[in-house]
Amino acid sequence: MKRIDTPLPGVAILEPMVHGDDRGFFFESYNRHTFEQLGIEANFVQSNVSRSKRGVLRGLHYQWPHPQGKLVSVLEGEVYDVAVDIRPDSPTFRQHTAAMLTSSNKRMMWIPPGYAHGFCVLSEHALFAYQCTELYDRAADASIRWNDPAFGIDWPVASPELSNKDLSAPFLDDVPRARLPDYTP
Repeated sequence: MKRIDTPLPGVAILEPMVHGDDRGFFFESYNRHTFEQLGIEANFVQSNVSRSKRGVLRGLHYQWPHPQGKLVSVLEGEVYDVAVDIRPDSPTFRQHTAAMLTSSNKRMMWIPPGYAHGFCVLSEHALFAYQCTELYDRAADASIRWNDPAFGIDWPVASPELSNKDLSAPFLDDVPRARLPDYTP
């Protein structure tokens, strides 16, 4: 597996070694030993899959307290995947990174705890998988407005389809400091 670091500390694109022939393909999507060698220590406790149609945007989501690290990938289709540093004391606070994750390129993104995450679907539909390091906690569930100008994200969908939660999410500057993740170097 190959690790490609992004401008955000800890956030990485992972490219698995794919073995394929005319019958199909095989790749290892997670191996604790391999991930530790790549500098990613994650104990996954929850696995989720979502299916969305073209133009759906989900995010920007996070949990605080009880932040989740996420290993995300696309099983079918293609998405534009985004991680945003929302830790106020971080040197990369308000910065984001993005990647195309597709069933063809088989790339995955590792998003450490403390970052907000979102994606938009560019194919007819997308089957999106994510492994989480913490269980979902409704009381800790939070989000930030997907188009907050503080981030300057150039989403490739002009008028995304959003949930009510994402439509009413606050802008970063309206979120109380106590509801944002801590930064620990």
